[in-house]
Amino acid sequence: QAQLVESGGGSVQAGGSLRLSCAASGYTYNRSYCMAWFRQAAGKEREGVAFIASVGSTRYADTVKGRFTISKDNAKANLYLQMNSLEPEDTAMYYCAAKPCLRSDYNYWGQGTQVTVSS
Repeated sequence: QAQLVESGGGSVQAGGSLRLSCAASGYTYNRSYCMAWFRQAAGKEREGVAFIASVGSTRYADTVKGRFTISKDNAKANLYLQMNSLEPEDTAMYYCAAKPCLRSDYNYWGQGTQVTVSS
């Protein structure tokens, strides 16, 4: 069964860094898949923050551009999100997601990892 498991969340002060990891197993991880990190803050809609295509090209939400870096390790079937210069506004539950790149919506999701940034 396909599975995505996030880790690496925690509490940090503003200006700090965290690195999130997402371990894929089952049929989730496929080198032709597109993967992403989403986040959802309390009382807000879920938003995509970083995306990586099967060929490795990336794009970011404007709110995190220049501070966050998405990467993947195909050999380990892992996805990462390096988050630097964290701001209180980055506080949210962060989710790893995957999909066949030709699909419009992400159909594999992890359970989430909480990131809390204090001022």
